[in-house]
Amino acid sequence: MNPSIFIILLTTLILGTMLVITSSHWLLAWIGFEMNMMAFIPIMMKTPSPRATEASTKYLLTQATASALLMMAVIINLMYSGQWTITKLFNPTASTLMTVALAIKLGLAPFHFWVPEVTQGIPLTTGLILLTWQKLAPLSILYQISPSINLYLMLIMSLLSILIGGWGGLNQTQLRKIMAYSSIAHMGWMTTILPYSPTLMLLNLLIYIMMTFTMFTLFIQNSTTTTLSLAQTWNKTPIITTLTMLTLLSMGGLPPLSGFMPKWMIIQELTKNDLLIMPTFMAITALLNLYFYMRLTYSTALTLFPSTNNMKMKWQFYPTKRATLLPTAIVISTMLLPLTPMLSILL
Repeated sequence: MNPSIFIILLTTLILGTMLVITSSHWLLAWIGFEMNMMAFIPIMMKTPSPRATEASTKYLLTQATASALLMMAVIINLMYSGQWTITKLFNPTASTLMTVALAIKLGLAPFHFWVPEVTQGIPLTTGLILLTWQKLAPLSILYQISPSINLYLMLIMSLLSILIGGWGGLNQTQLRKIMAYSSIAHMGWMTTILPYSPTLMLLNLLIYIMMTFTMFTLFIQNSTTTTLSLAQTWNKTPIITTLTMLTLLSMGGLPPLSGFMPKWMIIQELTKNDLLIMPTFMAITALLNLYFYMRLTYSTALTLFPSTNNMKMKWQFYPTKRATLLPTAIVISTMLLPLTPMLSILL
């Protein structure tokens, strides 16, 4: 792809998301979603292949359906209230339709089927954009309409997402599909806490973006897309392998690492709201996610390479990929837990 065209597409993608985040008018937000979608589809097909074409088509169909549902909900709300303001949702039908439309855009269960398939069909860098940046616009709208959301519908979809995000990743060997199911589960955690503490959802989103960015950067650095190729990295880059293990355990939410913080705070907030069964169910289903992260950790850092490496230094080319932000991202992804008291005061 021509670099200047690629820059224009990226700029449109960023502008579309910013338009959704900053607008208080439904029409502008809808236009922002469309700009974002139309700019992202050519980026997905940057390296043309049948798989990329299939992924782009699936993405187009699901996002277009969600946009149509969203516009329908906006028009129903306009008929009943006579205004376009995002924060004022008076009609329960409009609220339900809007929640479903944004759930399709986010890939929440039971509308999650497109996420693993689309992520698997596109390159790692585009997959990173899909699982991080593309979540900002729908979540910003959900944040704004959180007081008038249909609570039971949102909680059912969230709990289903946590369950399916853990269950779906169990027998996967493709890293992109594993990250997609991980994303579904994380979205479930975020949308569960959304009606009770929207700011806590934002904290969870920031930590999730940092952890996903770190994992994808490590995969790009090693050029790995399967568990098998990940198992061969320690012979070349032992330090990066150790850091991959730490980041994976952080994504699983193990205590001394950053990933534990949002889970801890969400469970605490839910128990404050007299909910006991739901956080228990969430904590148990989070073990499914932890299991497949542990599988990746085992195949990455705890298995021996088939051939013994007798040389002191393994001969290899100098690395050509620059990972400028990788050290900072790894520190944020693994060492934020001591800041929990400060963040809990701010929230």
